[in-house]
Amino acid sequence: MIPSTAPPFAMTRWVAQTTENYVSVLPYNHTYTTIHGFQGTHQPAIWMGESGQVVVTPGVGTVQSAFDDRGLDIVYDDDGRREAVSVSYYAVDMEAPASEGGGIISAEMSATSRVGHLRFTFTNTSTAPWVLVEATRASTLGSPASPNGTWLTFPAGSVSVSPDSREICGHNPERQDEILGPNPAPGWAGYFCARFSAPLASWGVRQGSADAPGVQSGAGTELAAYAVFPAGTESVDVRVGVSFISTEQARASIDAEVPDGTPLEETARVTRAAWVDKLGRVQIEGASAEERVSFYTGFFHTLQYPYEQDEGGQYYSGYDNAVHEGSSYTGYSNWDTFRAEWPWLILIAPERIPGMVRSMLQDYVEGGWLPMWKNIVGAISTHADSLIAEAVIKNITGFDLETAYAAVYKDATVPPFEDWIISYYDREEGVGYEVRAGLSSVYEEHGWVANDIHSEAASRTLDFAYDDYAVSVLAAYLGHDEDAAFFRNRADTAPFTIFNNATGFMEARNANGSWAGQDEGWTEGDMWAYTFDVIQDIPGLIAHRGGNASFVQFLDEHFDGGHNDQTNEPSHHIPYLYALAGAASKGQERIRQIAAANYNATIDGLSGNDDCGQMSAWYIFSALGFYPVDPVSATYVIGTPFYDKITIDLPGVAQPLVITSNGAPTMPYVKSVTVNGESFDAPIITHEQIASGGEIIFEMAAEPQEWASATLAGKGNTANQHLDTTQHDEL
Repeated sequence: MIPSTAPPFAMTRWVAQTTENYVSVLPYNHTYTTIHGFQGTHQPAIWMGESGQVVVTPGVGTVQSAFDDRGLDIVYDDDGRREAVSVSYYAVDMEAPASEGGGIISAEMSATSRVGHLRFTFTNTSTAPWVLVEATRASTLGSPASPNGTWLTFPAGSVSVSPDSREICGHNPERQDEILGPNPAPGWAGYFCARFSAPLASWGVRQGSADAPGVQSGAGTELAAYAVFPAGTESVDVRVGVSFISTEQARASIDAEVPDGTPLEETARVTRAAWVDKLGRVQIEGASAEERVSFYTGFFHTLQYPYEQDEGGQYYSGYDNAVHEGSSYTGYSNWDTFRAEWPWLILIAPERIPGMVRSMLQDYVEGGWLPMWKNIVGAISTHADSLIAEAVIKNITGFDLETAYAAVYKDATVPPFEDWIISYYDREEGVGYEVRAGLSSVYEEHGWVANDIHSEAASRTLDFAYDDYAVSVLAAYLGHDEDAAFFRNRADTAPFTIFNNATGFMEARNANGSWAGQDEGWTEGDMWAYTFDVIQDIPGLIAHRGGNASFVQFLDEHFDGGHNDQTNEPSHHIPYLYALAGAASKGQERIRQIAAANYNATIDGLSGNDDCGQMSAWYIFSALGFYPVDPVSATYVIGTPFYDKITIDLPGVAQPLVITSNGAPTMPYVKSVTVNGESFDAPIITHEQIASGGEIIFEMAAEPQEWASATLAGKGNTANQHLDTTQHDEL
């Protein structure tokens, strides 16, 4: 995540630019000391590319457009770096070059969803200040890790200067993910319109190193336009509207969201209020100052994606190259976020879920498939099935159920283009829709994706099985009983086609059934992480590993051997499996250890890539005391709450959800649990029990407890029995 300024789920986030971004590089790095501009970015995560960005850069004296030349050093004083960062306001002091007369340029920035609001203050009033708006640049496609390496392209855009209206407008068709998938999105671009508060004394267009002073428009590559203001101008206010439809719509966004005469302070106030409306819904007691920072920073992270793609009641679709009526979202990262981020949004931002589901269904209607990675376009289906089924089971309405079922059914039954000959490596370039790669090879007949045909074959086998489970749940809900039985059977049997009884691990298999090797077929994990990835049938997994006691020993080997990797999502649910094998107290200890090792209040306080909020969502749920191991089941596995008390004002609900766990900061073990006055012996609560508010009371202890620790106490397998019943009741 970057320290961006924008409201929740904003279409464009604004950030100080310290470097040029591409896949694996974000536009801001806190260790850099030079600011090269202020960027309206559409890059959802570090592993996704930029799209249609716009950069605004201030300066004095000679106009500089090249990235290196326009850099301004951040000012430091006795208190350190003169930079302020918050969700609604950013400020930094920069030093103008001595060769241009020196002085301090103070930049302030806030933003609405579609408008960046900046103010530049110049202490050197003897030299004319200027503001440059960069439209296009040399764009890096791919990354050093991509199969084809890194190379540059030069997208061609346009700029126009309107001195009378004090505007610079244009468009930028840069889309670094265009090398993925078959979607050209030929009409797509990032449009922008920058409106200045001060009159323009002069202007011009830059293309590369060529300067064209006095020229009012231009088109091409490496393109920028600039406005020079009269010497003595102390401050310039800039509002930059953005659009995926047109420059006219970008201008309309300014009028709608930050109209003329709006001070930057008001923009910041409105954006801050939007964050307070969400962040203020959760009150925690008994947390240290550092824990509060960790919690609310994580909370902030979870409310950014997917982000808005619509404007003025319309959206551009890259799938059919047309503008449609309605709402739309992009920046989906479903392989990551189905685990905890999406369940958290259902709890804390349910008003957004219908539009997000409708957006996925629109992608299906316009492009043929549901999205997995979506960055403007680029649809791959895995785990959209889970998101949709979970929303339905948790009583979210506002989208067409028959279209939803048609979309997930297609995912489960129709293989991708040339599925039998394309490997579909991670981010493989220039191929068709990945969808469920490997569906047609061996999976449909025997239950596994073939490693000698497809990449990530073992991971895909387990992912597809969970999506089959999600489809079965939705099918049962809609009365498609035959489909429900078929997909549930496939969901339960497919994972164990790659379980090697001789080793006790999941392992990839080739098309002829032979084992491919323990290191083959994984993505962002290994055989240790993925052997635990049968979240739709934990009782079946435990049985394959020899029962509760043997399974708990296997969990101990996993953690004690250093195999758990919290920086990648396949490990996120694993500590909660202790409770489902009757060893809850052991899991509670592991959860606390993971939280302490991977989350803190420093600038590097989040291990790994946040993956559009999933890393943070793990911490949020874990702090509450429960986690959605199997999201589609609409159940949560009880863990260990972190604080004395958490009160959540759930949107649209009359009463809050109050979680009381006195002594939790120093006592990690659960002695008893009551939910709405009912005592719980098994470590499972349902979404229905908390969705309308209520009260959860944890009795905490400093030493391991027998509660939900049947294996350790020799009392049977109540946890597994409860989970199994809960899951099958959903059908």
